[in-house]
Amino acid sequence: MARSTAQAKDAGPVLLSIGQVLAKLTPDFPDLTPSKLRFLEEQGLVSPSRTPSGYRKFSPKDLERVQLVLTMQRDHYLPLKVIRDHLADLDAGLSPMLPGGKVAPARPSMLATSRKYTRDDLLREAGASTQLLTDAVSASLIQASDVYGEDALQVLRALVDLQQRGIEPRHLRTVRAAVERELGLIESAIAPIARRRDASSRAKAADTAQDISRQLDIVRANMLRAGLDRLLP
Repeated sequence: MARSTAQAKDAGPVLLSIGQVLAKLTPDFPDLTPSKLRFLEEQGLVSPSRTPSGYRKFSPKDLERVQLVLTMQRDHYLPLKVIRDHLADLDAGLSPMLPGGKVAPARPSMLATSRKYTRDDLLREAGASTQLLTDAVSASLIQASDVYGEDALQVLRALVDLQQRGIEPRHLRTVRAAVERELGLIESAIAPIARRRDASSRAKAADTAQDISRQLDIVRANMLRAGLDRLLP
């Protein structure tokens, strides 16, 4: 028994998949989604390790970091750049103060949620016109709401850039339709697992859905590259 315990300690900390992270945190973080976790990674706020097959694995420190980021967003309304700089100072062994002279929480709050934007805030942050947001909602690219999250902000910023290149939200209806078809494929594939209600099955369903999504991204990206090669010989 002592030998088994020693081997378990030598194995290092338990690493969690995206699905397991969601199973642990979504009861307290209802707004946390796989896309939100990927967004935090894309922004350089968390750096989970990868398995040889490409799966993300989160350490206990990664989990604490996610909680800290969400706390800073909710309690202090800090932009991502400020949060990124703050984390860099923490990584360097410093004890930085938050803007306004507030001390960052020593432990992340489990009640943290992502930052919310009013309609006017969203338009200002994205540099978008009222008409562009209206068109985006009409094309089902952004869901109409009284408050918006980071995902809506990122989409609207992308739409601003696309509009400057002559691509309007109405032109993206086919993209939306393609996404809905892909979601249908994923839903059918994970249905046998998703019907089970235990946490382990939910985690496995989330992992499987993410893996299918990743493979579809590869296929889609390859098709786009091939198409661009034809357009730009």
